Amino acid sequence: MIVLGINAYHGDSSAAIVRHGKVIAAVEEERFRRIKHWAGLPTEAIKFCLAEAGLKFGDLEHVAINLNPRVNHLKRLMFILKRWPDPRLICERLRKLKKTQGLHEALSAAFPGERMQAQVHHIEHHLAHIASSYLCSPFQDAVNLSVDGFGDFASAAWGMGTGGRMTVDGRVYFPHSLGMFYSALTQYLGFPHFGDEYKVMGLAPYGQPTYLPQMRKIVRVQGDGSFKLGLEYFRHHRENVPYSWDNGSPEVGTLFAPALDDLLGPARKEGEPLEQKHKDIARSIQAMYEEAFFALVNKLHSRYGGENLTLSGGCAMNSVANGKVQRQTPFKHVYIQSAAGDAGGAIGSALAAAQQLGETRREHMSHAYYGPEYSDTDYQILLQNDGARIKVAGCEIIHYKDVAQLCQDTAAAISDGKVIGWFQGRLEWGPRALGNRSILGDPRRANMKDILNEKIKRRESFRPFAPSILREEVSNWFEQEADVPFMMQVFQVREDKRAVIPATTHADGSGRLQTVHAETNPRYHALISAFRDITGVPIILNTSFNENEPVVCRPQEALDCFLRTKMDVLVLGDWMVRR
Repeated sequence: MIVLGINAYHGDSSAAIVRHGKVIAAVEEERFRRIKHWAGLPTEAIKFCLAEAGLKFGDLEHVAINLNPRVNHLKRLMFILKRWPDPRLICERLRKLKKTQGLHEALSAAFPGERMQAQVHHIEHHLAHIASSYLCSPFQDAVNLSVDGFGDFASAAWGMGTGGRMTVDGRVYFPHSLGMFYSALTQYLGFPHFGDEYKVMGLAPYGQPTYLPQMRKIVRVQGDGSFKLGLEYFRHHRENVPYSWDNGSPEVGTLFAPALDDLLGPARKEGEPLEQKHKDIARSIQAMYEEAFFALVNKLHSRYGGENLTLSGGCAMNSVANGKVQRQTPFKHVYIQSAAGDAGGAIGSALAAAQQLGETRREHMSHAYYGPEYSDTDYQILLQNDGARIKVAGCEIIHYKDVAQLCQDTAAAISDGKVIGWFQGRLEWGPRALGNRSILGDPRRANMKDILNEKIKRRESFRPFAPSILREEVSNWFEQEADVPFMMQVFQVREDKRAVIPATTHADGSGRLQTVHAETNPRYHALISAFRDITGVPIILNTSFNENEPVVCRPQEALDCFLRTKMDVLVLGDWMVRR
């Protein structure tokens, strides 16, 4: 059985294709369109997935989407009768519901000349999230929690997975949402763009939670572990906050109400200096999120028990909170899929639909390499065609016959303080660069963050860079022992190791690690091993291969990024371009 799953009409549009419970291909639309968080119908991602499966659009029998306009109608009606929101808000919600229901027509129009035979399956948003984590996890039994902004009139859902079957036993409904809280306060701090929440996480360690009493007025933890918002501080439930989800960069209007200025003082405008007050507010936002999150997680453990937890939804990208689960709850094992946010709903909807159709097989997603890949010939043709540009830039081209030598020379360059563009294998699924589309540096150099920001990234100085570490070395360098293949958890670096790897140790002594396995990424593992042999450190600084754009997808984009920045070395498969 083959099912195409999509996340559409929202940010991070994506597509995935599943055959017999196994993911064959998965990719975000932004990687092809070159617009961050691209929203709309993911036609280019669909074409890639079909090609990987050896199918034409007209061959499909099943398409699934992570939205179901037929659910939670009673809750919607009760909200309207109780709150009487702006009629424009109701009209906008109805417009989106109509668009979702018209998916068959939209897909048919996007693939003219190919008769659409596929049945469309609408999977409830949070069920798709839960499926994307639980059905991809190594667990037979697990408590499953999805926490998000909103989807199908709910912001959170939870239930139990047993023997490959899932339940959804509880939800938090609109207008209450931890995702809305974090997004609104992100805007308040002067980070207005869709997806900027990670900047608040990066800023938080520089402050103190002095505004936590105020935050408890904004988020109110309930006795049953759920939460409610202080709605006087928000606009989304009564006004038609403008959203743009069509064919481009998603845009979101102001989510917070003037009452938030009264509570915390005037909001920071984008580009204004970051003062200590803003850092303290960031820390307080993160502390409040964790307080509410762990209240819910602990209540779920009291209800269900067990050792295993899966997390999904946009809030499952909060790697700081994720890294504390084993310390602040009884759960011992956590699984978070590499695209935990809405993009991951493409995989989740496909897997949930397949299960509803009778599929019983499932496979542990132990890696995230499901996107496009390129051959040695592709690299050779590119370097030949752009040879003049490369020569003008003062670069030489080297072709390696021996992968071990390539890794040794690259590791030596990293140990010499060089910045490396590393492009190999299949593109990563999800927002993190995991060693196939990465920029690499030496974690031992305290000035490496400044070098990267000056040469390439040109981003806020407070944002950390991640350590990629050999899986077998985790307990020697971090205070917790666990597998974190998707860079979804932040752990404390051992105190005696922090001065050794200052470039990947954040202000609070933490690191958002990626564990690297020889089985799932042998070349990247070999590179880090070669670096360890030279330096004694089994860690490489890893950040995404991009410059204020989506992560590079094609070799041409990697070469262009290398030539327009001050990277020192570019590795394309077995080819090295060196300044």
